[in-house]
Amino acid sequence: MEWGRAMRELSTAIDHLAAEDPAEISRLQLAEQLIELHWQMARLQAQIARRTSVRIHGL
Repeated sequence: MEWGRAMRELSTAIDHLAAEDPAEISRLQLAEQLIELHWQMARLQAQIARRTSVRIHGL
């Protein structure tokens, strides 16, 4: 997954969660959304780690 796409997906997921009233969402749906957000953040962190590693080794 490319860097820009990952950032857009994470931003969209955060905006989606922020716009919803948790009281109107079932616990199951809320849990699914939080898990998806967690995985998107993990993928982004992995990409940052890879990019940082490449830069450090390239010096």
